[in-house]
Amino acid sequence: MEQTAKNYTILGSETSFDGVLEFTDNLKINGKFNGTINSNGNLDIDKAAVCTVDKMSASSIVISGTVTGNISASERVEMCNGSKVKGNVETARLRIADNVDFEGQVTMLESEPDIDLFSVASEEYKQTLLLKSDSDAE
Repeated sequence: MEQTAKNYTILGSETSFDGVLEFTDNLKINGKFNGTINSNGNLDIDKAAVCTVDKMSASSIVISGTVTGNISASERVEMCNGSKVKGNVETARLRIADNVDFEGQVTMLESEPDIDLFSVASEEYKQTLLLKSDSDAE
């Protein structure tokens, strides 16, 4: 399978960001963030990072630091050892390691493709399922 190179952006440990952040590839936050994150990319919250959000939305979110606010990930959320999360989580897959301070509710999303089975050609639906199974294998 051909892998395309994706951009990887890092907000450094001395960075403090307030506002709305939108991105499409990969982002790692090492500093402080306050506001809203809207993305269809992957988000990584470093162990030193502190994020206070209205809503944090991405395809995949890995948390090693502190997050206060609601989290939504279409694919997965992972809370790593030592992380602190206070807020509701909405995701298709969830992994919570030992020693995680989590306070909130979890809503599991359907992991089937968001596609109306009767409105698309069978080849297109098969391709959607193949893409989904490829992403599950990672």
